[in-house]
Amino acid sequence: MRLPTTLTALATGLSALVLSGAAYAQGLEIVGQPTAKSIGFQPDGTELARDLHGLDHMINYIIAAIVVFVTALLIYVIVRYNQRANPKPARFSHYTPIEIAWTVVPILILIVIGSFSLPVLFKQQTIPTADVTIKATGNQWYWSYEYVDDGVSFDSYMIGSPATGGNNMLTPEVEKQLVDAGYSKEQFLLATDTAVVVPVGKTIVMQVTAADVIHSWKIPAFGVMQDGVPGRLAQLWFKPEREGIYFGQCSELCGQMHAYMPITVKVVSEAAYAAWLEKAKTGDVVLSQAELDAAQPLKVAATN
Repeated sequence: MRLPTTLTALATGLSALVLSGAAYAQGLEIVGQPTAKSIGFQPDGTELARDLHGLDHMINYIIAAIVVFVTALLIYVIVRYNQRANPKPARFSHYTPIEIAWTVVPILILIVIGSFSLPVLFKQQTIPTADVTIKATGNQWYWSYEYVDDGVSFDSYMIGSPATGGNNMLTPEVEKQLVDAGYSKEQFLLATDTAVVVPVGKTIVMQVTAADVIHSWKIPAFGVMQDGVPGRLAQLWFKPEREGIYFGQCSELCGQMHAYMPITVKVVSEAAYAAWLEKAKTGDVVLSQAELDAAQPLKVAATN
């Protein structure tokens, strides 16, 4: 009698997990997503993000050492040179060795930081040869994408925005739209009706511009951010290392609806990407679960 009960409970738990969409959406793991009441970085999905995380940790160690040293020095001065312990203070105003030390030591610290940070910056700004080139254009308030070499273009609106029949508020109708798209209400303000689809392990070059005001294309888990300026074409690149869904948002104050132009990137297998791209050329740019499922046997066969 206990076995059916256990199986029922297990099935209920699995169904709740699948329907929630908090961990997975359309068969893809949600990797890059802000989490309430959390600190730190999102999981790194590229080498660029991993470099930034390492640089941040190193600089935090340096900052912590400086704070400990300065705090200890202040405590020592307070205890050793207060009026009671040192009623007759010295009258000199300069001490050359100390002045040299507090000039040279910060310079050395900056040299150390620069020796680690400049290679990371150069890596970001040196655009490699692209496997996939995508042009992203910021608009008030949505993103337009064009796969430059493949003749695919589409607009990407936040689910729940006026363009999708909402009013930028989480209503039961908007929640249903999210569920129908494979998300949950936790992805409100993050999920879009269409997504940038890219293959895992390939070099992606984004050409970023804007049609009206300055926007900014940013995916924290990729470690990339680039302002889009009207009339100018800037570039960024990334090489995703993990399949999944990654969210970003416009990171420039571009107007009253600035908070409602998110970015969704879906990193999929090469087989799934090829199938999606062929379908997208006909005008259907929504990545379906069927395409992901169909690509799984090809992926397994390739790994074997």
